[in-house]
Amino acid sequence: MTTANMPVTRIRGIVRQAGALLGLIGLGIILTMASPYFLTLDNLMNIARQSAINSLVSLGMLLTILTAGIDLSVGSILALSIVVMGLIVVKAGMSAWLGIIACLAVGAAVGLANGLLLTKLELPHPFISTMGTQSVARGMALLVTAASPISNFPPVIQYLGAGFIGPVPVSFVVVIAVYLVFYIILNHTAIGRHIYAVGGNTEAARLSGINIHKVLVFVYTMSGLMAALAGLILVGRVNAAYPLAGLMYETDAIAAVIIGGASFMGGKGTVGGTLIGAMIMATLRNGLNLLKVSPEMQTVAIGAVIILAVYVDVLRHKMAARARS
Repeated sequence: MTTANMPVTRIRGIVRQAGALLGLIGLGIILTMASPYFLTLDNLMNIARQSAINSLVSLGMLLTILTAGIDLSVGSILALSIVVMGLIVVKAGMSAWLGIIACLAVGAAVGLANGLLLTKLELPHPFISTMGTQSVARGMALLVTAASPISNFPPVIQYLGAGFIGPVPVSFVVVIAVYLVFYIILNHTAIGRHIYAVGGNTEAARLSGINIHKVLVFVYTMSGLMAALAGLILVGRVNAAYPLAGLMYETDAIAAVIIGGASFMGGKGTVGGTLIGAMIMATLRNGLNLLKVSPEMQTVAIGAVIILAVYVDVLRHKMAARARS
């Protein structure tokens, strides 16, 4: 992606993001008419709290998709990170802050491993490397805990997932702060420009002197770190770390990123759009619960949304190809 193309790309990103925002507003209007309990302060704050975990996982997923990659290991990274924290804080009785640092470090380390597998071992596609890491991390989480949950975390950890600042969940405040940081990274730093460039045209990025391996290692390390941070929020909410946590989280994250206007082809996507996509997913789940839709039908509905989101991405890509020809 050239510097001259950056304003055009940003305008297109804003248009895609506006479409997602209109979708969120439309969904809100429909649910407001369908349930008298939807448009209340308590329920809206509940949606914000429920969206926090997927919002953080989706942010890491956005980075990988911007480079035309994917990270299937985020759910397993989340599980391994939080059980390690549980072993340190609950089982060993050590400092909560040490446990938090260990949790984040484990997530970043596994993400780093994903990046190195992709670059140093030159595995053909991140689908392969992260699918392998998915199994390894999940297996390790089960092994170190003997497949048992760890509970009774100290208040400082619980506060991250269950605390409130006035009516606003602390977890959502964390999400907004992290999203602001990544907005700055993607829009106002060299590494952010390089991420878009690698996803837009890898060969052109290489010829322009961008260290593609460095970019990919950074992206997958950040994806692992965001999964671990989401794990912290999850532990705070349920006051437990369990080795099967995070199952299928990658599908919700992919859906949120694509709904938010990103493309599997790489080089397209925004932080704001991803947050809106995660809010759409949380709002949909919340609305289905309010309407007393069975869990089985909810699974069907979410699956349909994911298929629709991917199909819309394919249509966008075809339309862009026609416009260029």
